[in-house]
Amino acid sequence: MALTLAEKILQAHIVDSAEKFTKGQPITRGSDIAIRIDQTLTQDATGTMAYLQFETIGIPRVKTEVSVSYIDHNTLQTDFRNMDDHRYLQSIAAKYGIYFSRPGNGICHQVHLERFGVPGKTLLGSDSHTPTGGGIGMIAIGAGGLDVAVAMGGGAFHLAMPKVFGVKLTGKLQKGVGAKDIILEVLRKESVKGGVGAVYEYFGPGVETLTVPQRATITNMGAELGATCSIFPSDEATKAFLTAMGRADAWSELKADKGAVYDKIVEINLDELGSMAACPHSPDAVQTIASLAGKKVTQVAIGSCTNSSLDDLAAVAAIVKGKHVAPGVEAGIAPGSRTTLMMAEKAGILGELIRAGFRILESACGPCIGMGFAPNSEGVTLRTFNRNFKGRSGTADASVYLVSPETAAAAAVTGVITEPKTLQFEKLIGEGKTMLSGEAAVLNKDQILNFAKDDGMLIAPLSMEEAAKVEIVRGPNIKPCPATAEAAAKLTLPVLLKAGDNVSTDDIMPAGAKVLPLRSNIPEISKFTFERLDTTFYERASALNPKGCFVVGGENYGQGSSREHAALAPMYLGVRAVIVKSFARIHKANLVNYGIIPVVFANPADYDKINQGDTLEITNIEQALKTGGNFELKCGANTFEGTNTLDQRSRNILLAGGLAAYTRNGGQ
Repeated sequence: MALTLAEKILQAHIVDSAEKFTKGQPITRGSDIAIRIDQTLTQDATGTMAYLQFETIGIPRVKTEVSVSYIDHNTLQTDFRNMDDHRYLQSIAAKYGIYFSRPGNGICHQVHLERFGVPGKTLLGSDSHTPTGGGIGMIAIGAGGLDVAVAMGGGAFHLAMPKVFGVKLTGKLQKGVGAKDIILEVLRKESVKGGVGAVYEYFGPGVETLTVPQRATITNMGAELGATCSIFPSDEATKAFLTAMGRADAWSELKADKGAVYDKIVEINLDELGSMAACPHSPDAVQTIASLAGKKVTQVAIGSCTNSSLDDLAAVAAIVKGKHVAPGVEAGIAPGSRTTLMMAEKAGILGELIRAGFRILESACGPCIGMGFAPNSEGVTLRTFNRNFKGRSGTADASVYLVSPETAAAAAVTGVITEPKTLQFEKLIGEGKTMLSGEAAVLNKDQILNFAKDDGMLIAPLSMEEAAKVEIVRGPNIKPCPATAEAAAKLTLPVLLKAGDNVSTDDIMPAGAKVLPLRSNIPEISKFTFERLDTTFYERASALNPKGCFVVGGENYGQGSSREHAALAPMYLGVRAVIVKSFARIHKANLVNYGIIPVVFANPADYDKINQGDTLEITNIEQALKTGGNFELKCGANTFEGTNTLDQRSRNILLAGGLAAYTRNGGQ
């Protein structure tokens, strides 16, 4: 029977399944599967804790084909803490056979695409935008650091067999319209929770017109759909990209079988697609640029793992050439990798950006995670990033619009939101071509290859003999991961917080320059838990500990980043269960990993029967976890059910007191 590309790669990597299946036949959607992980990546905001956990497993060397530790988040070194984390991570990489990407080498997802990504392989990363790898035909999934630590130790990654949604692309992008506009259109159609439990697979004649950097933009921001991942076929465009990167031998052709059946199909005609923007404060609050045109802008930021490739920089340079950033606008641009930066300089792109008045920022995540370049108070900032949650930029009252590099460039030189197609400019590259294909006049193939092979900022793993001599470097801010609480038969605790819909991991545990240096110190970082929703939460939770408390929420609880600190810090403060209308995938898994019970209201209307401060009782925890039955909840005179949406392995993890304890006890 014909299979989708996602099904084919997943089937090739299954090591265990809850149901018997025949290779080449569809697997029941929602059934529990365990897949082999070929590659892992971590970044420094989540990596320190992931490797602290990996150390406890007691394995002398990672068992994956490739594991890479990237430094791209915590690069603002205002004191010793971030550099201490970097030194710890470098020593861990040397000790356990891991590649180490030094600060300044670039953003993990772009560097991994350039240096390590292989079509048909599986990649698990401790960052929610790991699905970027789907741009070259990988099954690339974001997860919590503890799941990645287990994968590095040779353990399988467990998930429910996702649905596969097809996105059929026809036509080709028109002048001034970018790949970002494609994913914004998908978000407009599907919403931030439309992809939960699904893979988005792109197909159709329009795919052939897109370069790998354009495809990576789409798969990267597919994370905002709540999807497991997104994927493109591996074709001639993929071959051209890998060849330019000096890795032609990594290419293989991969595509869905003819006649493959998708669970649903979303159709987009690129000929008709216009410029779009995600308006404050959600990635799916999408409107056309035409409807927003004329709105005054005070800041433009171009970069992030979504839009910082050489193609993106070339698109900006073409629009701003001969122009200057408008008075009253600050504009910054961050190349996604050192390779991109060097190529942009050689191609003359960097000079065009500097002449136009752009500030050149570090090749790192930077403003996307609130690490510098914050907008002014009540400012309007256009950003080529993937998230615009309130306060994420570092300025609580700023209005953040997510746009393409083309739209950002147009606003930078006009001072207002502007449709790029209304400006006079000539593309530096032709339709369907890429700066990395060797077909652009500004760089020849040999020049591109020389830049691509420059791995001076990438430290390869040591031999086993050399690694055995390495001593781990631990600064004073690096603390062990706190132990989880033991499973309880029942719990009677206060509801310490009642939250609404679409609570993000930024709301639970913010990023930014003030908080990120504390990633390896849970007692300290816990002081910021739920700070954006309730500034008194930490004090009230601390007063109750070790007794504990509950949190209640609405739809899509835990959307956004994969940061496990959004589960770790609540666990440390005594949160024992979270009861909501629905969960985002990664956060739900992180809660389980740290022994917090995720409960879903059987009847969403029961949410209204609970108030902050009420005492809530879950009466049958042990029974529900052992049998898979629903949870029984009581609040005052009200009795209601909480749906048990947990698979057998997740229930066993909770019974063991978290994934670390489960793994130590021999759990798989």
